[in-house]
Parts: sequence; structure tokens; C-alpha cells
Amino acid sequence: MRRGKALGAWLIAVGFCVSPVCGEEALSEYQVKAAFLYKFATYVRWPARTGAEATPFVIGVIGRDPFGRDLDAVMKGQNIRGRAIVVKRVTQPEEALRCDILFIGSSERERLRALLTSLRDAPVLTVGDMDRFAELGGMINLTTTEDNHIRFDINKGAIDRAGLKVASSLLGLARIVQGEVTR
Repeated sequence: MRRGKALGAWLIAVGFCVSPVCGEEALSEYQVKAAFLYKFATYVRWPARTGAEATPFVIGVIGRDPFGRDLDAVMKGQNIRGRAIVVKRVTQPEEALRCDILFIGSSERERLRALLTSLRDAPVLTVGDMDRFAELGGMINLTTTEDNHIRFDINKGAIDRAGLKVASSLLGLARIVQGEVTR
């Protein structure tokens, strides 16, 4: 199957519903968010690194893992530009520096500022789903609307500082916000 039929036509142009009223086989919130992480990786370019093509593409989760097995299941057998995807649960900022994408769990709210500061200029795409994540310096914040659709905010300034490049088509689907980690 062609990448899950282009991951459900990019999860029906990003407004994917996670409640049973949207269909008989509604996905859970974190199955949808796992699919978003994969799709973000296809719309973002990381700075060139010598030998990177021989290393796995690492998606890390720091904090309490809300995905359970869903993230691993969505990423199984997938690759990003020829690099196999590996999902890792990390506990320390030093480990997070070895990730390409880092999902920061809401349990990390208390140490969010320190974590984002340690990653500030690193080419690590930070994604979260907590209130004001992008305004506080995170790069992409996933939100669930009252009608159970997943939307996302992008902090373009944070992405630019990290040397990442985002496709304009992804930016066009997001709400652009500003915010910076204050030291």
C-alpha cells in the first residue's frame, strides 16, 4: 500500500477527526499524532551532515509517552529519504541532541524552558501537544480542537534558528506563531 495511501491523503488535508462520529474506524488521537510526526519529517529538510545517509532517522520521545505502541507501529518499516526510522524514548537533553525529531511530552512542562534552551540551535525538530508549546519556543504544537480535529501551530523563528527548512505547503496548513525560549 503506497504509504497508507499517502497517509490518508495527508490525514484528509490535516483536519483529521479522531472521534467515532467521523467514521466507523476512527483512529485514536495519538495514532493520528504519530502519523503527523511522520508527515512532518517528509516536509522538513535538515542541514546536510556527512555520513547522515548511513544513520537511522531518530524520532525521540522525552517525558511520559502518550503514544504507547502507536508511534512504533506507524513508523515500522518507514524511512525518511532512505534512512530507516528508529523510535527512541529518551530521558536527558544530551540524548535528545541525537534525535532528528523530538516529541516533548506534557509531563515535561516544568523543565520545558531548560530543555528547549539546550536544543535551541540544534537541528532537532521539537514537537509537543501542550498549551502554548510553540509560543514558548517549541517548533510545532499539535492541538486537538473541540470537534476532535488535529491542527498544528508552527514557530517559524525557532525552526529557522535550528537551520531547518520547512516546505511552504506545510506552512500553508499551519497557524504561524511567534515565541522564543527566554534564558
